[in-house]
Amino acid sequence: MSNELPFRPQELLIHTIARLLAGCRLIATGSSSPIPGAGALLARAQSAGRMRVNVLGSIRNDFFCDGGVELFDIAAQGRLEAFFLGGGQIDGQANINLVGAGGEYPQTNVRWPGSFGSAYLYYLVPRVILFREEHSRRVLVPRVDFISSAGPQNDGTYRPGGPIGLLTNLCWFSFDRARRRFTLESVHPGHSVEEVRDNTGFDFDCPASVAQTEAPDTATLALMRGQIARELAETYPRFVARLFPDSLAA
Repeated sequence: MSNELPFRPQELLIHTIARLLAGCRLIATGSSSPIPGAGALLARAQSAGRMRVNVLGSIRNDFFCDGGVELFDIAAQGRLEAFFLGGGQIDGQANINLVGAGGEYPQTNVRWPGSFGSAYLYYLVPRVILFREEHSRRVLVPRVDFISSAGPQNDGTYRPGGPIGLLTNLCWFSFDRARRRFTLESVHPGHSVEEVRDNTGFDFDCPASVAQTEAPDTATLALMRGQIARELAETYPRFVARLFPDSLAA
């Protein structure tokens, strides 16, 4: 834990995700997504039973009968309200690269897992939160080397879904789909606007005064470190053992 802050950086991200999901009724998180999964479970716990959360890879919190097939079907029906996407590269127009970087496709210098259903879900889910812990010019680039999932194009294509913003280890950007541009909304405690600028490879809008990201209060931290950590441990035991070791002994 930080010597200056009473919470861990990951706990701030989990809390921020929960706030962004407020008001949703059906949320899903993908594979290898412990922080989004924790954020979704926290949002559900704070919703007084008004939210349903599906954590891919879970047993207790995966109500889909047919995995990704059912996920895509629910998204196509317009029932899935929020999802999370990331990428090896993300650019200022909210394009995502999950395939590879450097060189000419398909012989890229770096190869990533691939797009899977990201392009499909990006077009259909109305509240897509882009999430990447690493905030660097290597990740946040002027233009992705390969478009796995295209940001809004304003080309007349019917698209009910798309990004609402980008959350990183430094800040929260909102995204204006009509203008195809990010705006810096808040900077996390312990970081600065200058640090965000220095580590972002694309241009973004920045108000004269940028808020500090809201920190979790004592009650939220207790809920996160207790109930949420225990629920998450079923799917992400190593993550929980590292971030919330006391929860496993409770």
